[in-house]
Amino acid sequence: MKISKNNIIPKGFKVCGIHCGIKKSKNKDLGLIYSQLPCSAAGMFTSNRVQADSLKICREHLSSKESRAVVVNSGNANCFVGKRGFQDAISIVKTTGKYLGIPNRSILTASTGIIGRPLPLKIIKEAIPKLCQGLEKGKLKDFAESILTTDTFKKVVSLKLKIKNKPVLITGIAKGAGMVYPHLQATSKRHATMLVFIMADIAVKKTLLEDALKKSVDSSFNCITVDGCMSTNDSVLVLANGAAKNKPIVKKDKGFKLFCVGLSHICGVLARMIIEDGEGATRRIEISVKTAKSMKEAKLAAEAVANSNLFKTAMSCGNPNWGRIVAAIGAAGIPIKENKLEISFNRQRIFKKGKIFSMGLRNSFRFSKVISVGIKLNRGRFNHCVETCDLTANYVRINAGYN
Repeated sequence: MKISKNNIIPKGFKVCGIHCGIKKSKNKDLGLIYSQLPCSAAGMFTSNRVQADSLKICREHLSSKESRAVVVNSGNANCFVGKRGFQDAISIVKTTGKYLGIPNRSILTASTGIIGRPLPLKIIKEAIPKLCQGLEKGKLKDFAESILTTDTFKKVVSLKLKIKNKPVLITGIAKGAGMVYPHLQATSKRHATMLVFIMADIAVKKTLLEDALKKSVDSSFNCITVDGCMSTNDSVLVLANGAAKNKPIVKKDKGFKLFCVGLSHICGVLARMIIEDGEGATRRIEISVKTAKSMKEAKLAAEAVANSNLFKTAMSCGNPNWGRIVAAIGAAGIPIKENKLEISFNRQRIFKKGKIFSMGLRNSFRFSKVISVGIKLNRGRFNHCVETCDLTANYVRINAGYN
């Protein structure tokens, strides 16, 4: 198993990304993934009670036995625009199906951008023939660019591995920089959103693909937060077409476990890229909570700190203000005690069981791109880690300046 130095499209897949006119910037804003072979597919979506119409269509179409394509636009979320939103999304799917010559139910869809603004349906439909024709010479970088909003770089990763003596490839493409606090579930100003699309040329049973995706998402995307703001459009979709001609994975055997490891690795790398590209961020922060009374408590504590504006702004200046950590955990309703709590920054002890240690490491923080925060509650045996980023004036500037 190894990460490919050159990102590669798995066998049997084609991609394309173009500018159709949604974005005034002339940047690419319409993308397409197409499989020449029928795929097993699985998806997980935001748990936000307000959801974009693309998610509703995806949930419905994922109930089909086979999927063939994903059409996605950026610059417009197609969310909270009434009945028109669903009708527009269906129209885009139908037009795409017509030009690709595949069933509408085999097409998945996604959108990202501003909420409450209807899609410019006419220009999108007029661009779909060009999008489909571009598949023959389409490049990963073009598709990766077509899904970006406030991102500062394209997020693509490929992983090669051998399963049952057959080389297989998994490639993931993601976008996300703000409005990122995914609470993804299976069948759930700058509105940036997180979108992830994964292609694999492996043959795997649909129910097992769903299981593998859930495990991978729970240990990656569900453990990150940029700003504590949950999007209406968060989606993770994976398609596996079997073009590698491996013996199909139909049970939870050694091949399935290896695939799960590979998929989890892809998701983990993409999740970290999203944090590193957090809007206005200058540092990635790892928050590890240990010895909590329950897993629920461990997650609650880690997320409380990761979403604390006071803590995150302190981190932007390299200020190890541990008092803000204590306040965040206490505000979450966790009954911590001074004689049990332990806190460290980059493995240097700051507070232990009532004793305060030297704060002299502040200067070293100013040059650190990664800050590791260790928190021991000493209340049980459960641990959880969340990754986030600092909160800077640039985050405010980016989000205040959008209309």
